[in-house]
Amino acid sequence: MSLLSLVIPVYRNEGSIPDLLKAVTQLNEKLSNDLEVVFVVDGSPDRCYELLRDALPDHPVRSQLILLSRNFGSFMAIRTGLQFGKGSRFAVMAADLQEPPELVLEMDRILCNGEVDVVVGVREGRSDPLFSRLASKMFWGLYRRYVIPEIPPGGVDMFACNKVFRDTLLTLDERHSSLIAQVFWLGFRRETVMYTRQERQHGKSAWTLGKKVNYLMDSIFSFTDLPIRMLIRLGAAGSVLAATLGLVVLIAKLNDMIAVPGYAMTMLAISFLGCLNLLGLGIVGSYSWRTYENTKNRPLAIPMRVDSFGESNE
Repeated sequence: MSLLSLVIPVYRNEGSIPDLLKAVTQLNEKLSNDLEVVFVVDGSPDRCYELLRDALPDHPVRSQLILLSRNFGSFMAIRTGLQFGKGSRFAVMAADLQEPPELVLEMDRILCNGEVDVVVGVREGRSDPLFSRLASKMFWGLYRRYVIPEIPPGGVDMFACNKVFRDTLLTLDERHSSLIAQVFWLGFRRETVMYTRQERQHGKSAWTLGKKVNYLMDSIFSFTDLPIRMLIRLGAAGSVLAATLGLVVLIAKLNDMIAVPGYAMTMLAISFLGCLNLLGLGIVGSYSWRTYENTKNRPLAIPMRVDSFGESNE
């Protein structure tokens, strides 16, 4: 049996559950019932879990429903879904249906050809408000410049892969990292498909500006030593500048050009160097903290309940 496991992380998607179930039913029909849907409820505070728990026993699609013990983040939810998926191919789709479900069929068709290991969905347009589009463009621009240069300009929210790629991806047992960056870091044979992101129909996105900033920081600190190199260069430039200014002050002092001690300049210099030291300690501390977190060997996510429905329960 050539089964496709579709992983769907669920968080604050109560309003989109009915449309989501209809979408996966249509996908299952087009895949000749060779679809398994793995819903991972990421500690959602609304009634997502209850709605899925009540609907899935009578739903025609084989499925698994996983409830995490708390909110671990969408990437950890996706990893959990990939771990529990029983198929030979895997795909990831958001529960808000902003990515067209038909894209899953296209990505799966490419995988079935056997010439690529992973297919990523690349946004060529989006129907979001202007501010969201500008923020997304700036975010992914910084991401491409400082983290993964080969990532598409519009970013990646969907991908599909074969079992070999899935198994390799799950060996990257890292917390505070970027799943998308890991997908590109692994390499393998990769292909892209284009799509237009749809306007959100239900609820409000939980992907806030704060989460985007944290995600960008995790990506930077996990995949590049750029902040350390910038700090070294800034420190070197500051040292040269300080030495030059010191020489100027010494020459001026020897020539009786300084009559009054520069109290203000002294305080500014102390403040500047103190802030620079704090910045450096913060950057180095970020790397050290992430290393420390990975040495704890805590689980990346904790599935509290796992239920199977349909043929997958046989």
